[in-house]
Amino acid sequence: TPMYFFLRNLSFVDLCLITVIVPNSVLNSLANRSSISFLGCVAQVFLVVLCVGSEFPILTAMSYDRYAAICHPLRYETIMTNTACGKMVAASWLTGVMFGVLYSASTFSLGFCGSNIVQQFFCDVPTLLKISCSEDHVAIDVSVTGGVALGLGCFIFIIISYVRIFQAVLRMPATESRAKAFSTCLPHLAVVTIFLATAAIAYLKPVPDSPSTPDLLVSVFYTIVTPTLNPIIYTLRNRDMKYALGRVLKRDSLL
Repeated sequence: TPMYFFLRNLSFVDLCLITVIVPNSVLNSLANRSSISFLGCVAQVFLVVLCVGSEFPILTAMSYDRYAAICHPLRYETIMTNTACGKMVAASWLTGVMFGVLYSASTFSLGFCGSNIVQQFFCDVPTLLKISCSEDHVAIDVSVTGGVALGLGCFIFIIISYVRIFQAVLRMPATESRAKAFSTCLPHLAVVTIFLATAAIAYLKPVPDSPSTPDLLVSVFYTIVTPTLNPIIYTLRNRDMKYALGRVLKRDSLL
């Protein structure tokens, strides 16, 4: 179904985002070192922006899928066809690739002639701009403006979708149906809000000269916490997924 198709892509994006950041950070901690090669830093910036840029549209497509299922149940199969879902996911990945190329190219086209210490546990654009000696940041300003426009547009679309979903849910006669719909939609909306808010703060807030705990927590939230919460919200709260997980665990215990 479309819901599981979008969920599969969201899970893959979240897995990629965590894989790009966490293993290198853990290895640095275990080896008591804190370094990354230049090409590794370029790849990390590109992949992080690709994943974050892809996740925004995928979350938007998932909210539209829930809107179509709850507000237009009789037309759901004609609205969310395989072709339509494929185009949405393809557009999401292309958006991520476009922003990944744009951000990495505009960031590493700058000059780095001073300190090479990145005040972060991974390479991200704001901290790289902090150690750049270039005064002209027009290219990166254009990239950030495009990212803000994408995030704001996705957030507005998600809010509109959920307003209409909640209006439809409140008209449901059965209290149990309303409670089920709210328990599914509200956590999703909360995680989307946290993801967008922390990503916006990380990229729009001026980077301090020395890292602080709140700044690091903001980065952890949008790169690690929300990708980890997504499987809990979309998988463990889903009856079909819990049934499938139970079958797998039962089979493994028998083996």
